[in-house]
Amino acid sequence: MATQDRCCSIVPYFQVSSGQLPAFQALCEQFVARTQSEAKCLYYGFSFDGDVVHCREGYTDAEGVLAHLENVGPILQEALKISTILRLEIHGPESELAQLRGPLSGLAPQFFVLEYGFRR
Repeated sequence: MATQDRCCSIVPYFQVSSGQLPAFQALCEQFVARTQSEAKCLYYGFSFDGDVVHCREGYTDAEGVLAHLENVGPILQEALKISTILRLEIHGPESELAQLRGPLSGLAPQFFVLEYGFRR
């Protein structure tokens, strides 16, 4: 049973530099405010475990992912001045991931191919 779901999710984990958590949290507010206007964003939010931060985010398709990264690019650059990416996963069907492999290669993500499932 193959899936018709085209959803792509970005799964980043950030290690925030010592003493920089309040500054990173302020950037999270900017990320959320900027992302709310994105038509192809399905969900978006940040969760915390001490100074490790996860951004939970999903998009209708690869085009939505690319539009998001363009939209938040300047904020992401600021975030990377006070954090490092511990892990970055990209999940979605191969038809969508194929559109992301080149543009995201500089971030060295691990790609997970969605093969089975559904979306309501």
